[in-house]
Amino acid sequence: MNTIKLGAFSISLTVKDIRLSKEFYENLGFTPFGGNLDQNWLIMKNGNALIGLFQGMFNKNIITFNPGWDENANNVDDFNDVREIQKMLMDKGIALTNKVEENTSGPGYITLNDPDGNEILIDQHR
Repeated sequence: MNTIKLGAFSISLTVKDIRLSKEFYENLGFTPFGGNLDQNWLIMKNGNALIGLFQGMFNKNIITFNPGWDENANNVDDFNDVREIQKMLMDKGIALTNKVEENTSGPGYITLNDPDGNEILIDQHR
């Protein structure tokens, strides 16, 4: 069985008030790590835990993986390209809700749903 290297894990939360959510997660020990509060998105970090806060961008929470990155957004050399992950999943009969063009390289993403309807985003930035 091939092990799929999905990269950094985070949860992307759809929030009603990003400033209120930022304050709440700061009280839990998270600190801003990336994003742009004025654009209604913010990435927050507590140790290895990452939470993305997104106001007005998604309809529901999303499980997110970033191939090629660790939890500090540093590049890692040993990773599966999103196109390779796409092929591995499709070979296993897993339906994708969004596919990346196969004959491309660099950034790209795919989406799928788990059996309970939870959305998964595999988003490669490099």
